[in-house]
Amino acid sequence: MSKWDSQAILGLARSYWECRVLLSATELDLFTRLKDLPLGAEELASRIGAKTRGLTMLLDAVAALGLLVKRDDKYFCEPETAALLSGSGPGAVTPMVLHSANQWPKWSDLTGIVRGEIEPGRHPRTPETLRAFIEAMDVVAPPIADATARSIDLSSARRLLDVGGGPGTFTAAFLQAAPKLEATLFDMPDVIEIARERLERAKLLDRVTLVEGDFYTDELPGGHDLVLLSAVIHQNNPDQNLALYEKAYRALTHGGRVVIRDHILTHDRTHPPGAAVFAINMLVSTAGGNCYTCEEITRGLNQAGFRNIELLSPDERMTGLIQAVRP
Repeated sequence: MSKWDSQAILGLARSYWECRVLLSATELDLFTRLKDLPLGAEELASRIGAKTRGLTMLLDAVAALGLLVKRDDKYFCEPETAALLSGSGPGAVTPMVLHSANQWPKWSDLTGIVRGEIEPGRHPRTPETLRAFIEAMDVVAPPIADATARSIDLSSARRLLDVGGGPGTFTAAFLQAAPKLEATLFDMPDVIEIARERLERAKLLDRVTLVEGDFYTDELPGGHDLVLLSAVIHQNNPDQNLALYEKAYRALTHGGRVVIRDHILTHDRTHPPGAAVFAINMLVSTAGGNCYTCEEITRGLNQAGFRNIELLSPDERMTGLIQAVRP
């Protein structure tokens, strides 16, 4: 029997209402502004240059969701909520919420993209949205990075290449799990600077070589016995992934391994549901990105020359792991 009835469908259709309230409240930095002392809507509107009527209605909606407290016509953010939605400190999810807000215009294009009336990727990434994206990855990645490092045999690994390594979350997790390991993090120049900041805070920078480059156009640094492609292949079309697998092959020493961490769809492409929906995120955000099945990834790795391909972990929340060996 279907889980869907009329009320459930209507609830899904309206689910963006609450989402948009949270996104706008975060973009206006309301949780930071209201964490230290209660403020009335008029005073807050004056401080942030907003219209009192609209801000009052937004504050009331945020309070109704339980993300603010309203008392005596003043609004206050409780410490537990402020820790999550104020700034980018430890445990804060603000960067991911802001990244979701940046995705809003792209998702609004979905119908036009499916009809072929709009080209995907028409909203270029700015330095601000790039930083929001990279910081957002660092919000969700640490527990996944730690679990990934535990799932891979690192006992013999000595040189890791983290391709598109972003803020260095996975590099850090692998280095902490394997004290004898050294790493190369390869990414675009602006991203490398973010990674430098994070790895320096983690006191791991002395074990990392930061290399600027674009894996679409540049060769990968060689001499590694482990290559990590973490949350990379979903932004590519199949030909781009084949080219990347071939570059990873050349970057490895004989007997070295490539590990892919990503969404991995089942054969019918409907499970896990999160991966099927994430594929739509790639449809609206990239020219040819997608989520791929284990069979599709295996075929590309075989074509690039890899052998002993195995699924180390099925996908739950972009936690699928595939490992392959360069003969």
